Amino acid sequence: MLVYNTTFHVDDDAHNNFLIWIKECYIPEVKGHGALKNPRMCRILSHRDEGSSYSLQWDVENSGALHRWHLEQGARLNEEMIKIFKDKVVGFPTLMEIVE
Repeated sequence: MLVYNTTFHVDDDAHNNFLIWIKECYIPEVKGHGALKNPRMCRILSHRDEGSSYSLQWDVENSGALHRWHLEQGARLNEEMIKIFKDKVVGFPTLMEIVE
């Protein structure tokens, strides 16, 4: 099992709309696809004065499943986010392996 994380940095003026979009549109749509499971949304605590950062984590079976999801849905959702929020939201993906 792998963890697919996207860290989002959100400008203050887009914060409320971003949270609505991520919770009501993005997460339900990704869950509907079925490749990514068990979403966890965390606010990143930092001492920065500008903007907020969030980590959205998903469990994914393997890198092949993640690649298929990206081709089938992920790239389109990223384009949608850019269209809606322009440069007010930036996401940085990371694929991680759980170490027991």
